[in-house]
Amino acid sequence: MRLPQDPPYARQDADDLLTPADMPPGWHLPTMFPGHRSSDESARIDEILGYDDSSRASTAPDADGDAVANEPEGGLWRYLEHADSGTRVYLRLQRQAFAVPEEVRITGVVYLPRVPGDPITSRLLRELPTAHIETSINKRLFAMKSTETLTGNKIVLPSGAKVARRDLLKPLAGTGKTDPDFYERVALQHGQLVKQGDRNPTATMAEINGVALTTAQGWVAKARNRGLLPPGRRGRAG
Repeated sequence: MRLPQDPPYARQDADDLLTPADMPPGWHLPTMFPGHRSSDESARIDEILGYDDSSRASTAPDADGDAVANEPEGGLWRYLEHADSGTRVYLRLQRQAFAVPEEVRITGVVYLPRVPGDPITSRLLRELPTAHIETSINKRLFAMKSTETLTGNKIVLPSGAKVARRDLLKPLAGTGKTDPDFYERVALQHGQLVKQGDRNPTATMAEINGVALTTAQGWVAKARNRGLLPPGRRGRAG
């Protein structure tokens, strides 16, 4: 008689949000979720903790004006272990979709000492490698090539030209062929609109610059290809 097989186990690094390479020395990301679960239980953990933010999911028009669902920005819980102390930690990782540039931040921590009931000291909490992990994730996922620097209230572009932040939403001058900073300016304008909460910044750029939507989409695509904007994601307009 053939015995039933175990269900396929869910892998913590399957979505590439957190990988073993993001771990600082001494910390370990188990391949499987605790209990060798067959699915990611992040939504269930949020529910148990009263930390359900699924209401943040929304809809926005796509390039053709049709309503599409934005990707919910709910957090995903990942489980880590410290090799020497046996400390176990759950981190809630959450995409900050409207940050400029987009990033992942830690928005929740569950800390479990090796021995249940052992006290948690402030020193132990300070030693949690949250900053290291955030930096590793964002460098891997959203590494930007933009070379802008700030001087006073102005942004210094690669050519040395300067642009004031208050002018970012003015019509863009020049083209990619005549202005070496053109796609930097495209990225800055797009980023400023996203920062202000614009749900379809590319369409707004077309209006600001008096060009066809397809032209603005081409500008944004070339800025992304140059690493000046993070990659676009399915289900998100703009």
